Amino acid sequence: GRRPVFLSDDVVARLLRYDDLIPRLEAVLGKFSLRDSAAVVQPVRSVMPVVDHNGFLGLMPAYVAYEGILCAKVVAFYSREEGSSLPSTQATVLLFDPEFGNVAAVMDGLDITHKRTAAVSAISAKLLSPAQSDVLCILGSGHQALSHYEVFMQLFSFKEVRVWSRRMEMAKQFAASVQGSVTVCSSVKETVDGADVIVTVTNSSEPVLFGEWVKPGAHVAAVGACRPNWRELDDVLMRDAVIYVDSREAAAVESGDIILSGAKVFAEIGEVLNGTSPALREKTTVFKSLGMGIQDAICAKLVFDKWKSNQ
Repeated sequence: GRRPVFLSDDVVARLLRYDDLIPRLEAVLGKFSLRDSAAVVQPVRSVMPVVDHNGFLGLMPAYVAYEGILCAKVVAFYSREEGSSLPSTQATVLLFDPEFGNVAAVMDGLDITHKRTAAVSAISAKLLSPAQSDVLCILGSGHQALSHYEVFMQLFSFKEVRVWSRRMEMAKQFAASVQGSVTVCSSVKETVDGADVIVTVTNSSEPVLFGEWVKPGAHVAAVGACRPNWRELDDVLMRDAVIYVDSREAAAVESGDIILSGAKVFAEIGEVLNGTSPALREKTTVFKSLGMGIQDAICAKLVFDKWKSNQ
């Protein structure tokens, strides 16, 4: 009978921490890859085009039964004109009482989206990046670039960080906004030369990263291009790398990098966490991240429980 609690993005950001989040995400990714519907239920994201405004509306429900979490995220994402100050993504997360079905909490979903995406990329790097990784590159300079920088710098000890953006001024703003030294590069080729870990968080619909530029044995965490006709990575990279995904089902219908290249998926990241597929860190690897409702659900429950404990 209680009214839903509303938690704004600043509250969510204060309560959601990578130290708490990462082990919970590792656990749920492993459960998902076991395909045990008694533990985790998550359909592929439903996406509806908003044709008149060059956007999409996505619905991402999930039931994490072993944790008692029923959740749905509604996310709107748009292709903005270059130079636009409008956000490309906005999201709202609904947390339900799984026993009765009522909404327990409504949360701004941006910080959840940024942090859970970056955390899963970091998990992929923990498993797949070269044992000696000195150079981190980030292609893109938006919110996802910032969240990835934060978690990668928290978990790893890189000697050099480079960033590239289509707009040089945005890359410079990014470098100036973070703690630590970041080199701003004028081209993707220059940025990734000799890099050990490459994060692609662009809004590109055409390849920006080419296999001939990527150091053998490097790890690529590819986060952009979440539509079947969008790409960040070229055919050479997709052909030569070992491909890992968060969800095979989602990758088969949502990832242009995989669909258009014809690349074969080697394993889900959850299978690596379970020990049922190997982490081939000596190979060039790509982790194609599309985002999952179970990730949002884990975040929402973590935030809500912390909020309740502070009341």
